Amino acid sequence: MDRRRLLWGAAAAATGALPLITPAHAADRPRQPDGDATAPRGSHDPSFHSAHQRSEVDHPTAQWRPAASENYTASSRPTSYPIDFIVIHVTQETFADTVEIFQNPAKQVSAHYVVASSDGSVAQCVRERNVGWHAGNWDYNTRSIGIEHEGWVDQPAYFTHALYESSAALTASICDRYGIPKDRAHIIGHHEVPGADHTDPGPFWDWQRYIRLVNFA
Repeated sequence: MDRRRLLWGAAAAATGALPLITPAHAADRPRQPDGDATAPRGSHDPSFHSAHQRSEVDHPTAQWRPAASENYTASSRPTSYPIDFIVIHVTQETFADTVEIFQNPAKQVSAHYVVASSDGSVAQCVRERNVGWHAGNWDYNTRSIGIEHEGWVDQPAYFTHALYESSAALTASICDRYGIPKDRAHIIGHHEVPGADHTDPGPFWDWQRYIRLVNFA
């Protein structure tokens, strides 16, 4: 399946999300300072990089891999919008290629996090306060955190123990931050978003195991 179609959430006309890129919304997503090329004083010091990294992420073990500012809507959630859901995705790409897609301003797509199959590494691409373009439904975009998981829906070998454990810990921490119930009514698959034509995370995603891990994280 074409990755552009699978990840084509917030910008696709078929989903009715074109208002995301109209002038009316342009003021809501200014270019962020995250990608400022000017190195601050002291940035040669490794301890500076560690502190700077921590200041950029919402999840303590995540690595900051910022999406292009053209690929999400800057916001001030949960003040601007409540955060009620976590949407589970499968990338249909490698971890590295998914991050690269989010960093390409022409793609008009992003999720907040990407979880690696091999070791459960987590990249944060969009701050949680901002609206990622991942659900294909503007209302759900505004009220959710999107988590992409490296793999393909028809290849369950990608859904490793490391991936499940790391993602569950991430989801649990998001739920704790925003008071989201740790259940299937609030932790949903992309295919469960109203109007979605996607199938991820697919039939091999072990929901019972995942929700159990989230609740024990």
